[in-house]
Amino acid sequence: MLPGTSSRPASGQSITTATQGSSLVDVLERVLDKGIVIAGDISVSVGSTELLSIRIRLLISSVDKAREIGINWWESDPHLGSQSRQLIETNQQLQSRLESLESELKALRAAQSVPAVPPAHET
Repeated sequence: MLPGTSSRPASGQSITTATQGSSLVDVLERVLDKGIVIAGDISVSVGSTELLSIRIRLLISSVDKAREIGINWWESDPHLGSQSRQLIETNQQLQSRLESLESELKALRAAQSVPAVPPAHET
């Protein structure tokens, strides 16, 4: 028998299963409204030496629920906003200006460190 269906016992009464009356949309709405947290730790060890330790914390919720509990990092992340392209271009321009200034400074320092040739004395 498929989940979400009911069967009729010999007495003629129907048995309602837990999934009947709840569509996927209803379940998703409840999860996003209340939120769900999944947490776990993974550790890889050889003998008594721990090689890798991973802590997993996952929160699934609606944007409104996340804001309500104080999570809104996506609002200030430049890679998720429309300014991402502009920030990348500005960063590249600043990098090229910095490289240019550093090469000019290096050339000036090299010119100052070359000793001047003293004039030849006439005899």
